[in-house]
Amino acid sequence: MLSAFTKQDLDDENLAYSGTLGVSTNNASRNFLPAFQDAVTGETHLSMNNDGTPAMVHLLDGLPTDWVLAKDNDGRVVAVKDSVMAGFVRDGRFFTRAELAAKTLDS
Repeated sequence: MLSAFTKQDLDDENLAYSGTLGVSTNNASRNFLPAFQDAVTGETHLSMNNDGTPAMVHLLDGLPTDWVLAKDNDGRVVAVKDSVMAGFVRDGRFFTRAELAAKTLDS
């Protein structure tokens, strides 16, 4: 497989950013929505549930088909282009996990 961004990468990021604003559980009350951005094109998409509603966590399903590299036997997305990164959107602006992690929880 080509270099990819995977579900395992999401899990690893959640662990790395736990205890910071870089995870959904710590920033949802501040109106940040889980999203993904293609670093090459700048295109941004909210994380979506299977029913098309915004997800409360990062899910690879629902991303544009041209971002998808692999699905499992159940049709769930397991890998997207490596230029895709997880982050958050608020007021139309995309924030990386690192940007939010640099902010304090009480600010």
